[in-house]
Formats: sequence, C-alpha cells, structure tokens
Amino acid sequence: MGLYEKLLTGEEALSLVGLGYVGMPIAVAFAKKVRVIGFDLNEAKIEKYRNGIDPTNEVGNDAVRESTVEFTSDPSLLKKAKFHIVAVPTPVNSDHTPDLSPVESASRILGQNLTKGSIVVYESTVYPGVTEDICVPILEKESGLKCGVDFKVGYSPERINPGDKVHRLESIIKIVSGMDEETLDTVAKTYELVVAAGVHRAESIKVAEAAKVIENSQRDINIAFMNELSIIFHKMGIDTKAVLEAAGTKWNFLHFAPGLVGGHCIGVDPYYLTYKAEELGYHSKIILSGRQINDDMGKYVAESVVKEMIKKDIQINHAKVAILGFTFKENCPDTRNTKVIDIYNELKDFGIDSIVVDPVADADEARHLYGIGFSSLVDVKNMDAVIVAVKHDEFLKISRDDIGAMYAPEHRTKVFADLKGLFDRNDFKEPEYVYWRL
Repeated sequence: MGLYEKLLTGEEALSLVGLGYVGMPIAVAFAKKVRVIGFDLNEAKIEKYRNGIDPTNEVGNDAVRESTVEFTSDPSLLKKAKFHIVAVPTPVNSDHTPDLSPVESASRILGQNLTKGSIVVYESTVYPGVTEDICVPILEKESGLKCGVDFKVGYSPERINPGDKVHRLESIIKIVSGMDEETLDTVAKTYELVVAAGVHRAESIKVAEAAKVIENSQRDINIAFMNELSIIFHKMGIDTKAVLEAAGTKWNFLHFAPGLVGGHCIGVDPYYLTYKAEELGYHSKIILSGRQINDDMGKYVAESVVKEMIKKDIQINHAKVAILGFTFKENCPDTRNTKVIDIYNELKDFGIDSIVVDPVADADEARHLYGIGFSSLVDVKNMDAVIVAVKHDEFLKISRDDIGAMYAPEHRTKVFADLKGLFDRNDFKEPEYVYWRL
C-alpha cells in the first residue's frame, strides 16, 4: 500500500507548514478527506484557529471551528505526518532580491522532523531551481536522510487568490510536479482529493516553478501597460476608464485596468524571475520596466492629488486628506506589501496630515508593520481631499452625500480621487468636484 492509500485510510497524515492566506485554506480542505496537522510558528495565530477564528477571512470562522485540522505550533508533531506541504511566504528584500529565509527556515524545521518515506511538496513561489538546489540540501542536512532514497520532493505552486470567493482552491486547476514519476503520481492523486478542477502534471519541478513566476509576471506587465496608458491619457485630458470600455468591445482585447500593484504575488514574483535571469547573465528589459512603473504608482497618485489641490488654491502644508482603504487588494484584510502606504508616505512628505479608514484591514498588522492606526468613517470630516484607494465592497455603500459630508465646508470645489472608479464620475462634476481616477 502506497502513501496515497495510507492517507485515505488514515494510517498516515498530511501536514501544512505555514498557515497563512494560502496554507490555512489548504489545510481545511484536506481535513475533509484525510488527517491533517496544521503547523505555524505563530502561537497567537494557532490559538485563534483553535478557537474557531479565521483572521484571514478566507474560509470563515464556521469552517475553521468545524475543521478536524490539528492546529499546532509544536514542530515535533510534524513527525506524525508523511505528506508535507510547505506554504510559507517568499518576499523580497529592500533591494528587490529574493528573501528565501522563510522557506529555508521552514525546510530546516521540517528537516529536523522528517521521517523515512515522506514526500515534501513546496507551494511557495520561487524561481526555477530553488526546490531542488536550496531546499533539498537543507532537508537532507537537518534530517540526515537522502533525497530520492529516504524521502521525495515535489512542487505545486499556490494559486489561491486572497479575498476571491469565486476562484478558490477547489475550482482552479492545480499544477503538480514530482522528482520522479512515482512521486508525481502520488502528489497528483493527493491534490485531486481537494481540487475539483483537476491537476496539470508538469514534466519537471523546474517547469512548475517557472510556470508560477511567469503567471504573475505576465499580469504585472499588463497592469503596468494600463498604468502607463493612464498617465498618458491624463496628460491628454482623456478618461482612461472610458477608453478601456471602448477598446474592450473588441473580442480579443485583454481586460486589465490601472491600479496599485501590491501583495505577495504580482508585486514580488517578477523579481524572482529577473534575479535568476541576472545570475545567468541576462538583464530583463520588459519585466523590470513594468515593475518600475507599478512601483512608482503610489507616488504618482499622491503627486496628482496634490496638483489638483494646488489648482484649487488649497493650502498643502498641514492639509487634511482621508485615504479610504489600506489593504493590498479589495475585500482582503492583508496589509502586507500594500502600495497604499506609498501614497500615505508621499503625502506626508508634502506636509499633509492623512487619516486612513479601512474596515476590512487587519488593524493590528497595520499598526505593527507601518505604525498606522485606522480611523472610522464617522471621523472623516473637514477634509481637504478624499482618496478612495481600495475597491472594498464596504465602500460601495457610501453615497454621494456621504462623500460630500467629508469635506471642510469652506471648499467650494472638492478634490476627490476615486482610484479604481468605484463611483459614477457623472455624480461628481465640476464646479462642485474635481474628480480624478486612474
């Protein structure tokens, strides 16, 4: 009887190493089919899961409460599992080089608790070669076991889209790979237990790693093109959204939109690919150009708002600006690597006092990472400008009158930046408003 069959009978267990926005939904899904050990070093997070609280909002409190996952921060319990999935973040350093320390640390912890006959599958986004060239040697060193003899490895890139209630783990085709055919077959069958959409068997681990980084690099480049168009059209006095709606009537037009590109995928993955390319002597042209455009958008937004304020004779120093939305994407509490902070910091450099409102965001995380405390919507009064930065469903409840009540009464013209076009621009016409969007 192979490992897959032993998972089905309950003789062996599956572990998730890393219980964030990716790992936790995977753990909950697998727990409906097999025994699951959910491991994370963050004891506070583990305690929340044990109490049936889902801080990620990915599956909801009820699903966590009803799950049979054995949540733990004790790494020794990993010895009870034979099929291990590593789903930890892979961020970049300040110089945009890959920060592999989380996946290396996870490999060390797992290696210290690895037993013979195990399969280790990495889901973390990496450049081609990391699994076999960096992770495997760590597993071997820490375990004293030999890869290919005592344990096997595979790679299956995560495709979970945080905050997306339509494209879920179950409904997205899963790329799977293994170091040999036997491993690939076991990995594929195991994931097929929870992925109704099925799996794609990549021909090698490196192919699977490469597929992941180009998925998000492609999206990053397309959004960068939209952002560049937005900058150009603003100079022409043309509304970008109207242009895209017109162009979108052609059957093969790609439907992307300008915006802030943050988070741990689209804003990070291209740097993993270009880093490896640099190692091989190739300097990226298109990918890095797109990254530069997207990285500069927060600054561009802030400067554009300030210019509109100056045109209306609004005093900039100590002006009050409300920023609605702080997370890296809509309807998701994650504030890590949000580009809204770039708007906030740039406004601060102009001497502007900003307040931030985000009913969806993880307030503790934002305070810890950025030193920012959130205000509530009722606190937004006497503003000199308002920026809606994130397309939260919560903000769709705000009316035109609600927006108007946010401004200082002395402003005959209100500067309103609706970055993602949440509102109908026809409701915010001059001379009462200056309406600006990407």
